[in-house]
Amino acid sequence: MLTAYFEANKIHEKARGILYRDFPEHYTWQTQGKFWQQRKRKTLYQVGRIVSAHPAEGERYYLRVLLNHVKGATCYEDLRTVDAKILPSFREAAERRGLIEADNTLDDCLTEAELFRMPSSLRRLFATILVFCEPHDIRALWNNHIEAMSEDYRRNCKNARTVEQMVLINIREMLQSMGKDIRSFPLPEIDEQNDTKDNTPREITEEANIEVDPEDMELPKHLNDEQKAAYNEILTAIDRDEGGLFFVDGPGGMGKTFLYRALLATVRGQGKIALATATSGVAASIMPGGRTAHSRFKIPLRIDDGAICSFTKQSGTAKLLQAASLIIWDEASMTKRQAIEALDKSMRDIMDVPNLPFGGKIVVFGGDFRQVLPVVRKGTRSQIVDASLRRSELWNCMQYLLRIGNGTEETNDKGEIRLPKNICIPRTMDDSGLDKLIDSVYQMNSACLEDPNYITSRAILSTRNDCVDRINLKMIERFQGEEMVYHSFDSVEDDPHNYYPPEFLNTLTPNGLPPHMLKLKINCPIILLRNIDPANGLCNGTRLVVRGFQKNAIDAEIVLGQHYGTRVFLPRIPLCPSDDKMFPFCFKRKQFPVRLSFAMTINKAQGQTIPNVGIYLPEPQQQPRT
Repeated sequence: MLTAYFEANKIHEKARGILYRDFPEHYTWQTQGKFWQQRKRKTLYQVGRIVSAHPAEGERYYLRVLLNHVKGATCYEDLRTVDAKILPSFREAAERRGLIEADNTLDDCLTEAELFRMPSSLRRLFATILVFCEPHDIRALWNNHIEAMSEDYRRNCKNARTVEQMVLINIREMLQSMGKDIRSFPLPEIDEQNDTKDNTPREITEEANIEVDPEDMELPKHLNDEQKAAYNEILTAIDRDEGGLFFVDGPGGMGKTFLYRALLATVRGQGKIALATATSGVAASIMPGGRTAHSRFKIPLRIDDGAICSFTKQSGTAKLLQAASLIIWDEASMTKRQAIEALDKSMRDIMDVPNLPFGGKIVVFGGDFRQVLPVVRKGTRSQIVDASLRRSELWNCMQYLLRIGNGTEETNDKGEIRLPKNICIPRTMDDSGLDKLIDSVYQMNSACLEDPNYITSRAILSTRNDCVDRINLKMIERFQGEEMVYHSFDSVEDDPHNYYPPEFLNTLTPNGLPPHMLKLKINCPIILLRNIDPANGLCNGTRLVVRGFQKNAIDAEIVLGQHYGTRVFLPRIPLCPSDDKMFPFCFKRKQFPVRLSFAMTINKAQGQTIPNVGIYLPEPQQQPRT
């Protein structure tokens, strides 16, 4: 059958665009003549399957991998040909195409990043690899790339030992910001005279070093009456140091973030510590020093009633919370009440004040219950409402601020409003309606698409990940420029018999994981899917633009928030679904931790103001009321 497939590709031009496994959908196997014949009638859902092979079978397995990804081969040599070069084995061809992980992937990643000649970013990439990529031979990576990582230091210092120490100290600082200790890795030791001991926890030092923007110091002068009243009430509570819970309520665009920035600037300007957190990474990134609440408070990903945060009473996080004068948690309306209750229990413990909410600290929550509520997987209406903050006992302890923006549009007896026709695009049976929506949001000319401000000022929102993926694929096909396709390396733990073949795993895209096939182009927008280095702007939800790419590294620029303009290198990292009960096996995907962000889910976009938005709703949506 395979050699007949080669012959069909020689004869039929249409066949060259079809994978071997999909051939039965378009062609039938003629047993007598031993050839593939094109179907006369189109038949849906014809299943084709390639005979399974175990990785231990060597070349037979790698041939199967190639057949699942390469179209139009007319002979075995075509499968082994990459970039016009015939390789000696199927394994090498699969490696060169990025379909299987090579033994030296991490070394190649650093080598490729060296081409951009940014030693500081290269050191951060090295630290990221240490923390997230499970390298086997760390010392070899160090020896191979110390020269490139020290290029900027060597310009001003000719002593090799001193330069090495400078690189180590810088990497130590980066590892500390990621919550790791350099002594955990087999690297050269830092000399005692350079190993300065500071008893101040890293978390407190990071917060104390946040620079207050002079423009933010002027924000209190521009608050409206409602914002000013909330601002004064919160500051009065901070001055009294008697504790207090506040909830800032208001729809998007009504000035909640403006109020937060004014509070943060004032409190930090007084030399006090103010923590800025949010449920969504995007909302956190637009506040100075913002972090996701799960990252800052060490809240478990899987959480139930009675849970607590995963920091200890002697940890740096505990000392930071003890020292904080103000804690802000934006978009609290979309987090589960159990997460907030876990922080409450932990803070009562570390503050030794069991009778006061959050141990007597000033905590300001914000959000809008008219928008997105907590996500409960396969949850009923009552389960979603029960997971809301308004069902927590803490809700009765909160002071309500900024009761504004309840809507002015006329409603019917069901509380529904009629949208003006001039902002609606009628649904069509084909993709023409979606294409019109895309055209109304994005102008596909090079001048606009090369401007990061243009990219971040617009988005298409939808409710489902599959709809978002569909729009992003359409957009990247329209996007101009050279394309790079990255394939993930998928595996299942404890699967010695290969019950779950790679082509099946490749079809899975769990929530929070990148796709198996990631298509990128220069200047396309992406969003980060993991907390890599939150203290330096790389948190779940950070929006970036691709500035360059190699086979094993992506060069990206942060385009939103306090770290706007920072260039970073991203490697492939191992990723697992946050919900370990999603599959009956332990699934792992090694891929760049990003997705395209022309389109995003409404949940992912919560907390930011986007001037130009299109909303794609292919089916009716309902939101439970709290």
